[in-house]
Amino acid sequence: MSSITEKAKNQKQVLTLNELSKRKVVEHNSLITSIAKMDKTPLKMFELAVSCINTEEPPKDNTVYLSKADLFAFFKVSDNDKHSRFKEAVEKMQKQAFFKIKEKKEHGFEFENIVPIPYVKWTDYNDEVLIRFSPEIIPYLVNLKKNFTQHALSEISELNSKYSIILYRWLSMNYNQYEHYSAKGGRRAEQVESYRNPSISIRELRELTDTVNEYQRFTNFTKKILDIPLKEINDNTTFKVSYEKVKKGRSIDSIVFHITKKRMADDNSYKLEDKTYQEDKARKAETEDQLVLQAMDSPYTKLLMEHFLLSYLDLMDKKILAGLQKNVYPLYDELKELRGLNGVKDHLSYVSSKQEAYSKRNVAKYLKKAIEQYLPTVKRQDLNHE
Repeated sequence: MSSITEKAKNQKQVLTLNELSKRKVVEHNSLITSIAKMDKTPLKMFELAVSCINTEEPPKDNTVYLSKADLFAFFKVSDNDKHSRFKEAVEKMQKQAFFKIKEKKEHGFEFENIVPIPYVKWTDYNDEVLIRFSPEIIPYLVNLKKNFTQHALSEISELNSKYSIILYRWLSMNYNQYEHYSAKGGRRAEQVESYRNPSISIRELRELTDTVNEYQRFTNFTKKILDIPLKEINDNTTFKVSYEKVKKGRSIDSIVFHITKKRMADDNSYKLEDKTYQEDKARKAETEDQLVLQAMDSPYTKLLMEHFLLSYLDLMDKKILAGLQKNVYPLYDELKELRGLNGVKDHLSYVSSKQEAYSKRNVAKYLKKAIEQYLPTVKRQDLNHE
């Protein structure tokens, strides 16, 4: 029987360190949203093994090969105890690690518990490691035409907690859909934006992170599952993520994430391999230009000029005009509907008389705050009158 090394060379599946940095992990979304019943090391090892798969040409016998050197490099392990730690990680992955997958079918939900990698083989006299996937996990990894997510292996390697990896995979799934539908169409604008600002209930987040019975104090849950992992994601990946808590009654019901991609850093730490950033930048510029044109045609711009709340220099600033059109003028429309155009003029007269509080650098922000404070008063007055 030929050795592991010979098989690996024949199938050309042993990675080089350079290849590791270029590898992508492609998984079905059902796997992304499944419960990973394992800690960070088996999960990272699984991601590394998946990155070796050619999704269009499934590996023979569901088998891929890694080199120990690359595996240790991926885990950033260099101490003398690395071989025993590797052995311990493999055994833990095979004995404890599995995915709980829940898929919606025609008549309800289907549940699967899958041990992803039941067989690993290596020797103490050469560098290669054989990894064999279970046949049940393969459909979630190959020949994926829709409902799949792709993310960079190099970013997974930088994450050092289970919750960071789980959140990163889930955020990638949503942002991938945002990029896809932004470019290809097929979704309403608000649906596309919802992929960039995905929401998840606390119950679903606990299930996803396998913390249904852990961190019962919400402050601990927030710290362990959100704050620490998101800081790690923000520090080590191309994503910049923030979140807000959504209340239902007196308790926190869900979390809304806000995902953006970082611009290319001065040291080129983050190079976006696709054109997403440039496309997003072009879309934003086009939207800003449209808002500027609308603002120039708006009667509110003329009124602001008449009340000395807007100068000719302000008219040369695209950001000011776009900010007014997007954030302020819709509120003026509300006031106009309640009190007519004269009501808007009266409001601007009052604001103009209080210009000592007004900063030229934040004209749109100042005017937005002024109308936001005034509108509820008008609505209350009308309600009382009725």
